[in-house]
Amino acid sequence: MISRNAVLRVARPTDNLGQIAQMYCHGLGFEVIGRFSDHQGFDGVLVGHPHHHYHLEFTHHHASTAGRAPTQDNLLVFYISESDQWNAQCEAMRLAGFTEVASFNPYWDENGKTFEDVDRYRVVFASRDWTV
Repeated sequence: MISRNAVLRVARPTDNLGQIAQMYCHGLGFEVIGRFSDHQGFDGVLVGHPHHHYHLEFTHHHASTAGRAPTQDNLLVFYISESDQWNAQCEAMRLAGFTEVASFNPYWDENGKTFEDVDRYRVVFASRDWTV
């Protein structure tokens, strides 16, 4: 069983490393917590909150093209129950350059908003509590 203190890193490639890092920092209120350059042909930026047990890693391989999200249902989902915070978070995403889009799964349109980055990966803000 994985420890509750384990850190979750979600990693994905991009052809827009600087722009993606900036979008996620401004849109989600994250900060750059690490970066690397030319590590066996890869550059990368890690963004997150230094006190949370999750962060995002964006990488770019010098000799390849990452392309765009494979489907419209590749999602990061954040549950935000307080309406003022949810509205502020949605506005921050717009200001950071994310595009509000209709969700592939209508459940997310009924319970929140979906935003797409320049690589067409999506972030959902559910306007409710998460329960098991």
